[in-house]
Order: sequence, then C-alpha cells, then structure tokens
Amino acid sequence: MQQIDVPAVVPADPDANVTDLLVDRVAATPDLAIFARPTKDGGWYEVTAAEFLAEVRALAKGLVAAGIQPGDKIGIMCKTRYEWTLIDFATWFAGAVLVPVYETSSPSQVQWNLEDSGAVAMITETPDHFARFDEIHADVPLVTNVWQLNLGAIEKLVAGGTDVADEEIDRRRILAKGSDLATLIYTAGTTGRPKGCILTHSNFVELSRNAAVAISEVVHPGSSTLLFITTAHVFARFIAVLSVHGGVKVGHQGDVSNLLPAMASFKPTFLLAVPRVFEKVYNVSEQKAETGGKGKIFRRAADVAIAHSKALDAGHVPLGLRLQFALFDRLVLSKIREAMGGRVQFAVSGSAPLGLRLGHFYRSLGIKILEGYGLTETTAPISVSLPSNFKIGKVGPPLPGVSVRIADDGEIEAKGVDVFAGYWKNEKATAEAFDDGWFRTGDIGEIDSDGYLSITGRKKEIIVTAGGKNVAPAALEDPIRANPIISQVIVVGEQRPFISALITLDPEMLPVWLKNNGETAEQSLAQAAVHPKVIAEVQRAVDAANAKVSRAESIRKFQILDRDLTEASGHLTPKLSIKRNVILKDFSSVIDGLYTAAPETHGQSLVH
Repeated sequence: MQQIDVPAVVPADPDANVTDLLVDRVAATPDLAIFARPTKDGGWYEVTAAEFLAEVRALAKGLVAAGIQPGDKIGIMCKTRYEWTLIDFATWFAGAVLVPVYETSSPSQVQWNLEDSGAVAMITETPDHFARFDEIHADVPLVTNVWQLNLGAIEKLVAGGTDVADEEIDRRRILAKGSDLATLIYTAGTTGRPKGCILTHSNFVELSRNAAVAISEVVHPGSSTLLFITTAHVFARFIAVLSVHGGVKVGHQGDVSNLLPAMASFKPTFLLAVPRVFEKVYNVSEQKAETGGKGKIFRRAADVAIAHSKALDAGHVPLGLRLQFALFDRLVLSKIREAMGGRVQFAVSGSAPLGLRLGHFYRSLGIKILEGYGLTETTAPISVSLPSNFKIGKVGPPLPGVSVRIADDGEIEAKGVDVFAGYWKNEKATAEAFDDGWFRTGDIGEIDSDGYLSITGRKKEIIVTAGGKNVAPAALEDPIRANPIISQVIVVGEQRPFISALITLDPEMLPVWLKNNGETAEQSLAQAAVHPKVIAEVQRAVDAANAKVSRAESIRKFQILDRDLTEASGHLTPKLSIKRNVILKDFSSVIDGLYTAAPETHGQSLVH
C-alpha cells in the first residue's frame, strides 16, 4: 500500500472560524483591494478589505434584525457574483450557515436541500429562481424568510439592520469553533437523493492557511482571479475563501459567454477552471484562425509550442526549436495571451483530467495549468501540482495537512484537514465512506517516486468487457472530447463484446467548423449528426484515441446523438462532469443498438 503524509505547515487553531480569515486580512492590509465589481461600461471598481468587512457586517446586522439565529440554515440560489461571497461571509458573521442550491436545480431538488437541511430562510437571485422555489414553498414550512436579490433584498436587509449593535455581531461571529458546521453542500449525486456534506470551519480555515503557503506563487497580495465556475460548488467556494485569506483580488463573471471580454478587461493573474474551458479557448482560437485563412499556421504554432514544452521537460531545447518557438510565439501565441488579459501565469484545473497536449500547449503559452484533485467531501483540493515542481499530467502531492494512500484495490483514500465530518443525518452513508478513518474517494490512482498523485479512473466507472478486459473510460473520452466539434463522449461496453461510445456535438463550435469546411453553417444537431464530413471528423478523433490504447480497449463503434448533453437536460453535474449512470439509463436503447451489427463496422451516427 502506497502512502504519503504531508505535515501541516501552519499550526492548527481549533478555535478559529472562517470569519477570522477576513478579520485577519483587514488587520494586515485594510486598503488592499480584495474584490473588483463590474461596471456597466465594461470596467471594474475595486473593493478594499476594510470596505468588504463593513459591507459584511452591515448585511449581517440585517440578517439578525430579520430574525436569523445562530446555527440557522439559509438556502441560496444565485449565480456567481460578488453578492454570493458577501452573503456567505455575512451569514457566518451572523452565526448562521449557508446551504447552496444550484441555479439549475429543479423544484424538487430545491425542496430536498431546504427540507433535509432544515433551512429557515431562502435567498433567490432571479424571478426564475424564485418561481422554482415558490412552487414548493408550501412544502417547506420552516422557511419563513424569503429574500429576492433582483428586488433589492440586500439593500432592504442592510436598511433594516441599522439598529443592531456592533457588539451583537462581534458576539455572534465567534460563536462557531473549528469543529462546527460552516456549510452544507449537497453532492450532485447520479443516483438516489443528494447527500449533504458537513464541511466545518476548520476544513476551510486550515486548508486555506496551508494551501496559501503551498502555492504562494499563485495566491498572494497583488494576484487576482476571475471566478466564473458556480460558487455553489465547493471548488469556487473554497477559492473565494482562500482568496480573502491570501489577499487575492477576485472578480466574478457568471456568464461564461462573456468570459473572454471579462478576462481582457480584468486581467487576472490566475484562473480556476475545468478542462472543458481550456479546450474551448484552444478550439475557439483554432477555428478563428481557420476562418481567417491561418488554420495551418495556428496548428503549426501549436505543434511547436507542445514540442517546446516537452523539450523543457527533457532538459534541453534545441536551437532550431527555440527559433521556431520565438517566431510562432510572436505571430500566434502572444495574441491568445492578450485575449486572456495578458497577465495569466497560472491556472488551477479540476473535476476531470487535462489532456497532456493542452497542458504542454498552455505551458508554452506562459500559463502553468496546475492540475488539482479533490471532491466536495474534501472541501475541494486533496492535492495540487506545485509551481516550483510542475508536472504535466499529475495532480501534484497532497497539500500540507493532508495524507493520501492507495488501497490494495487501487482506490485513493485521504485523511487530513480537508476531509469533511460526514453526511448530514446519514450515519450509514458516513460509515460506508470511511475505511478505518480514511475517506474513500471512489477514484483509482497511483503515487510516483516524488509523491505526485495521478488519477487513472473512477472505481465505479471501470468497464469490464465480456472478455474480462478492464477499461478506464477517461483514457478514451478525454482525447476525443478535445476535438472542436465534439462536446461529450461516453464510452460504453460493460459486459459487452467490445467497446463503443456515444458522442454529442458542440453546438457553439459546430457552425464555425462547418463554415470553415465549406458547408452550410446553419444546421441543426440532428442534421449535422448524419453529415458525412462530421462523421468523418468524429471518426478521425476516435481513430487518434484508439491509437493510444490496445485493440481490446479501442472503440469499435460510435453513435452521434442529435442533441447535446447539458446540466439542464439532467446529464451533467454543475461542474460539467457527465452523470454516467443517468446517461446509460436514458440512452439504453441506443447502446443496445450499437451491438446489433458486426463489431468491425465503422463509426456511424444515430439520430435518437
């Protein structure tokens, strides 16, 4: 059994809670800008640490005046924006607890989160959010306060709290100790009811304090990041807390379609994203170059950039390659850097593996993508690749204060400051989640000689074919999904004679690709799914992925569906991971159809 223990570098403080991180930040740098809010003209205005604290305390007073008591749970349904983090800290200052609800949640999911947690209040952002809550309001009688941000809820709360004494907020904010509940985050489960993860104040405090030391090159006063991943997810939520502790200036952009313009104006020094975002930036750049008649130049620049990064890893960059790289850096790569704001040095990537090709490409772009690994149950990161010892394709060593071991069956298990206290009101699930005090992640991995962790698959997702071959879907899915016209790939073949795949097309990139290939851009996904050039392009992506695995692991057939899989359709989680079990169930007849013809049949499409 492999095991690596990384001692904490900051002494634990069992009395500290998350509010101390903000108070300490203000004491150290009251005039440091730790947030920037968007203006109507596309600019940003800064909010200092002292100003943020004043806003937090004013809103906390409003919550107290509205009747919120210490320990009360408050639901929140809101996109990624400044007010989310403001509400988060104000809730803690009032002694209460936020229960996030994903913006795409159905009324029944909203009801479950509020009912199971025992929430007494609800905050919604938009009329649509309120409508979904209002549909089930009668079924959650404990919820007596409902605030709508679109109707000026924050301003009204602040106005109503002016008579609450400062001393009451001072008293309430220190009630919670490290072991007390900081938030309940419900997992985006693929089967059964979502489980509420009990994340404590110590989970956030100790992990933030230790992570800030481990990645000090990334997180420090003067650095900045643009949050666009949903703050309801633990990944962005932890980064928001870590940034307050570390003095990072944070901007918010909840509309991903406006991400590039926001990056250009905000000019972040690091990003937090899932691999799909990095794939999108690359693919958009490639197709834009193709449209301008410079597709071959772009692809050559990308090949040189990747070769340059690999040469750096090998310890020597030949003169010819250095000269080529300098040329393409000036002609192509510099323009992508500028489109991303021109200051990005690092990115933290999580939720799925980042392809080696993309890792090398961005590294030569001047951006080190630090792959991290973690779950909701581990307050986000268990491990992250370090800037000082950067390894593409690895998710780094455990963060300080965290231990990782590989069980006899290959499963990754974790213990430390980041591991949650269990599942809310679910002792059975909690007991099943631990192995002698170690949290079972459900993922398969290995640790190299430098203590770096790599993820090789999901334990429950390993496919065993009828011939007994074990296949990890990610090894095939990730490289295929990197193709610009492909949105999602789901490898199938459990107890089947060979491996197949369901494939969906990217509705954003498809029209650009079709136009660049001399075809009519205005085609539906159903029309494109049976287009010979589209099928041939998908086949090319599948063939490239097959070349990297054995014959028994290769995809023999695929079907292109006539629709994309989305969070709204119920097939993706809020962090854009596929809900494999749901997809297998919903498309069972399609999968059955893959095995009614000879296994050597070439890839084909299916309008479903």
